Amino acid sequence: MSIPDHLALINKRILTAAEKAGRDPSSVRLVAVSKTRPTADIIAAFQAGQTVFGENYIQELVPKLAEVHEAVEWHVIGHLQSNKVKYIAGQVSMIHSVDRISLAQEIDRQWGKLGKMCDILIQVNISGEVSKSGTTEEGAIQLVRECALLPHIRVKGLMTMPPFFDDPDAARPCFAELRRLAEAVAAQQIAGVDMKELSMGMSGDFEAAIQEGATLVRIGTAIFGER
Repeated sequence: MSIPDHLALINKRILTAAEKAGRDPSSVRLVAVSKTRPTADIIAAFQAGQTVFGENYIQELVPKLAEVHEAVEWHVIGHLQSNKVKYIAGQVSMIHSVDRISLAQEIDRQWGKLGKMCDILIQVNISGEVSKSGTTEEGAIQLVRECALLPHIRVKGLMTMPPFFDDPDAARPCFAELRRLAEAVAAQQIAGVDMKELSMGMSGDFEAAIQEGATLVRIGTAIFGER
């Protein structure tokens, strides 16, 4: 199957999962994870109607920013080092992986130099796995509060990566917990904070994530094939 064929299939599955959950399918956006993929694959996906692409590594993203001239929307979805922020300032629409105030401050500083705003998500390590990045559930509300004070950042929601399970439904408690946490943050009514986005769900479990309220699903392998 070609990239356009895979995309059509994924979009159909997203539509079905959203309708099954009683949700408007337009409330779920597909982030095509293009890490390790050549520019040609990104352009093929774009020509098939995909506009949002997620990259994990800044050293991979920077050349693509220069090579892809199509009107794509770039998201950073991987762990981000503060010293790499300057290379992407003003060029990505959203950063999903803000897990500490020092990173948020650097994003604010770099976007501020350009007089621009950056949309961010707070990454929460719901599962508590040592190998995963993310703030704790307890730390999330405090981090949101601190980020809300930065003038060139908009907090738009939360992101998580659950453990890998063979059964997608096994990840559902993690997704449900992130949704509950977002509701708790929203209830605080912190000025300038919008809990509209929940970035959760990947190729193996995105339908379960949609059932639990995902608005951004990060899918790579099911679109581009095995790496």
